[in-house]
Amino acid sequence: MIATLTGLGLSSAAGLNAYIPLLAVGLIARFTDLLPLGDAWQWLEHPVTLVSLTVLLVVEFAADKVPALDTLNDAVQTVIRPSAGGITFGAGASAVDLTELTGTASASVAEAGDGVSWLPVIAGMVIALAFHAAKTLARPVLNSVSFGLAAPVVSFLEDVASFVTSLVAILLPLLILVVFPLMVATGVWAVRRRRRRRAERAEQDGAPAGWRGRLGRGGR
Repeated sequence: MIATLTGLGLSSAAGLNAYIPLLAVGLIARFTDLLPLGDAWQWLEHPVTLVSLTVLLVVEFAADKVPALDTLNDAVQTVIRPSAGGITFGAGASAVDLTELTGTASASVAEAGDGVSWLPVIAGMVIALAFHAAKTLARPVLNSVSFGLAAPVVSFLEDVASFVTSLVAILLPLLILVVFPLMVATGVWAVRRRRRRRAERAEQDGAPAGWRGRLGRGGR
């Protein structure tokens, strides 16, 4: 249960920002005893890995705050965020007890092979991809509605959510039972908002020229 909640929280956070949960796992594993990583994941706490992730986080932090550039960044991150979700779910699960996720037989196979249980990794990739998709769909709508002014604010809030969720997943995993549903609800709202916005645009584009101004003013 704890392993599942830890992995769930970390992979969700990776869907918003790939590097924050990776750094959180690496730093906490290296400098504390709170997250003892399995052999297959100890590369996350290596100094070279931590420095590389820090540089990538700075680049991501800046790029995601600029309208239009944030959309390009989201396209690039389509591969990176799910991968980070898989890694963090697998690493977080390895720090607890993999039998909670895969059963005794699967854990034995993992130990006999490369030390990686692939079920948590795949689950983490799927979860991160879902949150990444919601973020990618919502951002252009928010940019167009606010003329780009919302981009840095929303991006900063996403970074904060990723950071807080990562810490909660590691330090207080039971709180993920509250945090995760809230993140899902926010993602669903964002996707629905995008669909409504597109429907309104399609309605305006299909209306006669004389009525478009009225539709833009709420039909008055």
